[in-house]
Amino acid sequence: MKSIVSVVSLRRGSFPLTLCLALCTSLAATSTSWAQERDRNIYRCPTNPQNGASPEYTNTITPAQAQARNCKLVTGGNVTVMGQTASRKANRSGTTTASATSPASAPRVDVADQRVKDSDSRTILQSELRKAEAHLAELQKTYNNGAPEKLASEVANPQKYQDRIAELKAAMGRDESDIASIRRELSRLP
Repeated sequence: MKSIVSVVSLRRGSFPLTLCLALCTSLAATSTSWAQERDRNIYRCPTNPQNGASPEYTNTITPAQAQARNCKLVTGGNVTVMGQTASRKANRSGTTTASATSPASAPRVDVADQRVKDSDSRTILQSELRKAEAHLAELQKTYNNGAPEKLASEVANPQKYQDRIAELKAAMGRDESDIASIRRELSRLP
């Protein structure tokens, strides 16, 4: 803070004071425009329902324009509207588009390179699947159909034993879910 005070306290014609005043003026103008943007009315305007279009929400029209377009004033809170992607717009019009298209600016991958990447992915996923299955088998062995061997600390404290059983059961559920996920990923690979 001391350096800001020393910059402002310089003589009137100095560059830092002029810069500070310019920044303060700019900040004040910007905050005023933000307040005006925030205070604009938001209107919900109907669109053509035959093509499946959603209603249009806008804050860029005047009340007279809103009345002419048969728009309704939105009250009761903020409105957040997500824009549609090109594929969703195309699908609504009845045409079919690919679900996983890359932009034109994306670099092309050679077919042979892609096969190598797919092969590496398959190898990694198969390795992860083997690890998860081995871990699940180990947990099932320890779980022993809901009756694992009691540890020395659990003999005197039955609640600790019940907690360990619940933890083992939850861990087996997570491992089964992981295995199912890995198998799904493997099925998606070419």
